[in-house]
Amino acid sequence: MNDKILVTQSSMPQMAEYFEEIAPLWESHWLTNMGAEHKKLENGLIDYLGIDSVALFCNGHLALECALEAMGLPKGSEVITTPFTFASTVHAIARVGLVPVFADVKPDDYTIDPASIKSLVTPRTSAIVPVHVYGNLCDVDAIQEIADENGLKVVYDAAHAFGVRRGNQSVASFGDASMFSFHATKVFNTIEGGAVCFRDPTLYPLLNQWKNFGITGPEDVEYVGGNAKMNEFCAAMGVCNLRHVDGEIAKRAQVEDAYRESLAGIPGIRMVDPQEGVKPNHAYMPVVFDELVFGATRDGVFQALADNGIGARKYFYPLIPDFACYKAVYSSERVPVARWVSDRVLTLPMYAGLSLSDVERICNVIKGCVR
Repeated sequence: MNDKILVTQSSMPQMAEYFEEIAPLWESHWLTNMGAEHKKLENGLIDYLGIDSVALFCNGHLALECALEAMGLPKGSEVITTPFTFASTVHAIARVGLVPVFADVKPDDYTIDPASIKSLVTPRTSAIVPVHVYGNLCDVDAIQEIADENGLKVVYDAAHAFGVRRGNQSVASFGDASMFSFHATKVFNTIEGGAVCFRDPTLYPLLNQWKNFGITGPEDVEYVGGNAKMNEFCAAMGVCNLRHVDGEIAKRAQVEDAYRESLAGIPGIRMVDPQEGVKPNHAYMPVVFDELVFGATRDGVFQALADNGIGARKYFYPLIPDFACYKAVYSSERVPVARWVSDRVLTLPMYAGLSLSDVERICNVIKGCVR
């Protein structure tokens, strides 16, 4: 009972498998700049995700920045996004010279609300950046309809959604582009890394140029690009982890089922219902505590878990408009649904190696908070 339970744990292959994968690097000495492992992972992702085009990056944040740059959006134009996300989403928009505009979220799955998006479109709007929150799929059809009606680009932040499918469609196939994060804490990781999947094949060289200082030839630099290339060791980790990702997702499903069974029917606890027709990836276990019914606040549950050596995250809290770098311009009062959820949500420990006995221990602490 004294052992700590972390909120997440990275998936890793067997050591021998990784060593075998990276051994050729000692012969080639090709450690970065899109070598053999990089190409191997690209091809593996194209096959796994069922898409035609993917470009790899050193992390998801720079992948999103480069995707927005590649879309050629007018500087100073507005991009509608969600306040209920990680800082990276909005920072990427702002850092490439675009203006974030916050839509509210849906109360059932916490993804961006198309009705709120529609109310915010103006002649200054150039794009929408929705987020598949906790792996919950956005209302992609409604969002695309709004985009088509107004001539807008759609770039999805799919950092949480690797492996998610709607019917036969991969989550990577929606919008003009989708960004994935392969950070160590994600369902699929390359230690650090990210990718952009996209429809227009002409974006491939452009994205690779943006991530390589804007270099277009041996003596040509056409863009003010950056350095966002994935190295060969990270790519090799991805090659290995891709072989096992379906098994990892299956183990996560068992963990989620155990949570749902244990916490079902407790007044004041809200869990997101599975989406019809969607194959989930079980990336996170978000639980919302309605203190007026449950009898304890989210912060009280958080502290009780911490007192018992259990990690949880107030994810996402605070809302982006309440960050010090944004609150002079934005107000979370304009997104009341997102604010309500942000004040009450905890993501509980979730990873493939989490034992069901530990899930029981976590749930017992939560039940002990009930009035």
